[in-house]
Amino acid sequence: MGIVQNQSIKNTIITFFGFGIGAINALFLYTNFLGKLHYGIVATILSGANIMMPLMAFGAQNTLIRFFSQYKTEKEREEFLTFMLFLPLAFIIPITAIFYIFYDSISSGWLNENPTLEPYFWLIPIVGLFMAYFEVYYAWVKVHMQSVIGNLISEVLIRVIVMFLLFAVYFDLIEKSTCVYGIAFAYFVQLIVMKFYAISVKMPVLQFVIPANIKEIIQYSFFIIVSGGVAVMLVDFDKVMIPFYKDISQNALYAVAIFISTVIIVPYRAMNQIVAPITAKLMAENKHDELNDLYKKSAINLQVIGGFIMMLIFLNIKELYKIIPDEYSGGIWVVFMIGLCKFYDVLLGNNNAIIVNTKYYRTVLLFGIMTVVLMIVLNMIFIPLYGIEGSAFATLLTIIIYNTIKLFYVIKKMNLYPFTIKTAYSFGILIACFLLFFFWEFPFHAIINIGLKSILISVFYWFLNYKLEISEEVNQVMNSILKKVR
Repeated sequence: MGIVQNQSIKNTIITFFGFGIGAINALFLYTNFLGKLHYGIVATILSGANIMMPLMAFGAQNTLIRFFSQYKTEKEREEFLTFMLFLPLAFIIPITAIFYIFYDSISSGWLNENPTLEPYFWLIPIVGLFMAYFEVYYAWVKVHMQSVIGNLISEVLIRVIVMFLLFAVYFDLIEKSTCVYGIAFAYFVQLIVMKFYAISVKMPVLQFVIPANIKEIIQYSFFIIVSGGVAVMLVDFDKVMIPFYKDISQNALYAVAIFISTVIIVPYRAMNQIVAPITAKLMAENKHDELNDLYKKSAINLQVIGGFIMMLIFLNIKELYKIIPDEYSGGIWVVFMIGLCKFYDVLLGNNNAIIVNTKYYRTVLLFGIMTVVLMIVLNMIFIPLYGIEGSAFATLLTIIIYNTIKLFYVIKKMNLYPFTIKTAYSFGILIACFLLFFFWEFPFHAIINIGLKSILISVFYWFLNYKLEISEEVNQVMNSILKKVR
């Protein structure tokens, strides 16, 4: 556990650091240096590549982690690694061939609406390939318990490269079109760096032998392809559909709003690194009461922390958009709707970790596929009518339905419940905070206004949470801080 906790803390710090660089890129450098058109093109390419990535990886990144520890000898592990390195080619080759053979038919819907996308559309499967093999090498590092440098490459390196490219545009060292190609190439650099780091951790010895449990491996890989595809499509498919109906520059507005909203889920990503393995262990040991207690604690802790971040965003959003160029001001309602989506994810605590480790996961996965279909239909209805706000509304409806299904499934099948009376108290604090501060404006510069309001929100929010003892863990941390201050 020492290694897990140590690396989880380091990964959390790295994740927040990388997210900070990403915020500078998304909110200021993209918007001021690259412009709406090319920003929208980048958002479309990366979202399309992210959707293709689970297919091209063939689930190898998850399968490698799932089965690696089952092989007891070094020779068996080397054989398994070799097999997993080449397994993604079983999907990469046919998918790439289909994409380029039917390129005109596939691209026509997007290019008819946005002909400026034509020079870049072919990059989507290429970047998807880079992303896929990056995940495979990242998994190889993880199974050797060396995730910190891999996380640094994943969260920080790519964003630093993008930052340099955007500054290169600003100083007229490269053209905006070159920057788009450069961002695609950055994912190749990320892949190569991860590959060399993986080799430095454990040099693979190629052993071309088909594993004895190949049937189980292939079945699990197909399973991961579907589950990974569902998860990615719920996040990225709206950004792919917007250019199909609207000008691609609208995707730039949507990307800015999405990034702002995604900050809400950062604590969930950090905590999940610690909570997920504990959840799996408790379920394997059939410790129902302890699991139920963990479910409640993770839900309320994330509700308190995620709710605070949501309030900071919602209550400062008008001032924040004054800092961003005026042409990006159309995304405020998207921030609210996607922010609520992310908060619902946070509100369920370790719900996903519970589902993944049960025999009911396949059934919930079926609901996920049905939900993706619903999301596509809703986007087809609302994007032509309301643009990016329609897409955000479609995503909000979809996430509400999908998360509610998962919540009630865990309650009914496993008799686990994440909410307590403290959940209601926390909602009361959030509502009171919103009503008190949303209409409160200062007559100063936007940055000063954000700072002043954030201080007042923080004092009000944490005082009520502390006095009402909403979260034991949060109060312990606050007591520790107050003790040091005194």
